Amino acid sequence: MKVGIFQLYDLEQTMAAPLLKTVEMPWQALPEIGSFILGLGKTLDPAEYDQVSENVWIAKSARVAPTAFINGPCVIGREAQVRHCAFIRGNALIGEGAVVGNSTELKNVILFNGVQVPHYNYVGDSILGYKAHMGAGSITSNVKADKTSVVIRDGGECLDTGMKKVGAMLGDYAEIGCNAVLNPGTVIGRNSQVYPTAMVRGVVPENSIFKNTGEIVRKRQ
Repeated sequence: MKVGIFQLYDLEQTMAAPLLKTVEMPWQALPEIGSFILGLGKTLDPAEYDQVSENVWIAKSARVAPTAFINGPCVIGREAQVRHCAFIRGNALIGEGAVVGNSTELKNVILFNGVQVPHYNYVGDSILGYKAHMGAGSITSNVKADKTSVVIRDGGECLDTGMKKVGAMLGDYAEIGCNAVLNPGTVIGRNSQVYPTAMVRGVVPENSIFKNTGEIVRKRQ
């Protein structure tokens, strides 16, 4: 099962690298995001970052709409954009040049540099790799209907996370189509694509296209 940290992510593209290097699988970092941000915030250069409220640090070069709601712990990196009516509930590390769009909701997430969640997205208990993009209305579902622990499934192989809240792990350059739903424990490999309105469950290998359930094809090189 190719879902480990170094199989999905370039750790040079996130301030969360020290945290992610301590785990083998990305979801293992989810319970530590909040405490990591608290520690990180205290180390940020005040010449580059403002602490605008309790446990919220925003780069001076970031652009944050006055209508956005930001709850800590939260770090917003250099040149990032947080747009009109974004709702950041806390435990959010937003990378350099990332875009959090209008009416997008974040909770317990790491967004690598260059990530875009620009229109009506919900991203919870998830890690989005370098330049990953979620189309308008696409969401991460992070809790199973029966409230049991989330299992990562790759064909006949299963990994029980032991956690009730796990959203999606998107590898670098992952592209999610408009109004797609990523079910709890979805993993999208590096440079893979999900068609609009698709409902995804399990692991999509790198360099692949997910069209419909059971229909995954390799990208043409």
